Amino acid sequence: MQAKYFRMDKNDSSEDSLTSRVLAVIRQKEQSRREAEYRDWCDYFASLPADFTRTLEEGLVADVENRTVSFFRKKTGVPVLVHLGSEALNLFKDLPGEGPLFPRLSRVRAGDRATEFGQRCRQLGIKGVTLHSHRYAWAERAKTCGYPERFAQEALGHNSKAVHRAYARRAIIKIPSLEDYQKRIVPLRSAVNQ
Repeated sequence: MQAKYFRMDKNDSSEDSLTSRVLAVIRQKEQSRREAEYRDWCDYFASLPADFTRTLEEGLVADVENRTVSFFRKKTGVPVLVHLGSEALNLFKDLPGEGPLFPRLSRVRAGDRATEFGQRCRQLGIKGVTLHSHRYAWAERAKTCGYPERFAQEALGHNSKAVHRAYARRAIIKIPSLEDYQKRIVPLRSAVNQ
């Protein structure tokens, strides 16, 4: 049964579509503030949700002064160092300084977290969105804003350009006019004098 208070438009309706509008609706209907914050973490950091349910003692280190967070990916064991923008940095202000970042979620199996998220989406009439959709949405946003592909691959933990491009395949790129793009280029002095 589709919820009366949420109508998906054509931009929200594709498989794995986790637009900011859809995420806002899901976040608003979360049972607790902490679970809503967990959605924000998944959205900002492009990591597997399991990486953020871990405790600080297991290797998640937040360095607010240097605006970084580092951790080892749960799936691969690869170290990750992420620099934080101001919005992402704000996510740290209410989190505990030790122990589980998301206490209730740290006790829930990954499959059960996915089931809970799926149930929430069904209650809201949202189809085709899973916890993994955060990663697709992040890849699409990165591609849309021109984020370098190698950084996006690293953030998502992709070793293959082909896998990364599959994640970002639905991104809509606004191509600037060549004229406007050329006007932004500052000529080098040495090239002008020759």
